[in-house]
Amino acid sequence: MTTLSISDLHWSPLGHGHCHHQFQLREINLQVRAGEFVGLIGPNGSGKTSLLRCAYRFNKPERGVVRLDEQDLWRQSPRWCAQRIAVVLQEFPDAFGLNVEEVVAMGRTPHKSLFEGDTDEDRQRVAAALQTVGLAGFDDHAFASLSGGEKQRVILARALVQQPHLLILDEPTNHLDPRYQLELLHQVRRLGVGTLASIHDLNLAAAFCDRLYVLDHGRIVASGTPTEVLTTDLLHDVFGVQALVDRHPLADHPRLTWITQR
Repeated sequence: MTTLSISDLHWSPLGHGHCHHQFQLREINLQVRAGEFVGLIGPNGSGKTSLLRCAYRFNKPERGVVRLDEQDLWRQSPRWCAQRIAVVLQEFPDAFGLNVEEVVAMGRTPHKSLFEGDTDEDRQRVAAALQTVGLAGFDDHAFASLSGGEKQRVILARALVQQPHLLILDEPTNHLDPRYQLELLHQVRRLGVGTLASIHDLNLAAAFCDRLYVLDHGRIVASGTPTEVLTTDLLHDVFGVQALVDRHPLADHPRLTWITQR
């Protein structure tokens, strides 16, 4: 079953394409199946964040259709989308003095009526999500006092309590040291939720993603498994780098080693 389907999507910030070419999205076709971890890779300025915004009903396409669970996103309400799509962005929200438990509990908002308070079930879901991201016992900590990596894990916990059909991550490992980069991506894979993530580190993309889409100047120029996509030719043509691509000695995925000129 397909969770997310994007068909012939076109988008530009000014609505009619009168802008620098790298910020236009053209002829985008992309799918994320239920339980699949799909990576979106490409050079800076290639349109990755803009495409993710189209996928979670922030940027409205000029042309094409974005469907979630076979439903056109733009024919549904924002609340309908919030009940099904959870988003983890690069920047952190203003918490306005909230503690960790209160920030995570915000993920339950789309499932509640306007004046409905937190239930025992809500509190159990919050506690379970904090346990999952390794922050059990942080409930009363002020969100603003946390490190960047801890904040990122709190925002992931908030996404988990939404019980999403689709998880969208924009550079989720940006603020994390290597240990927590690996832990966060392992956690996302274990969730079994259809996931679309832009990932800057291509070795992490190779290790964790089922499939990859490569975006360059607003167009998808390659897609497939990490082995199919991450070739020396593509890395040279799209990213402008030379690399040795071989198999990881301890796992069944490609390993990239950058070749530097001294």
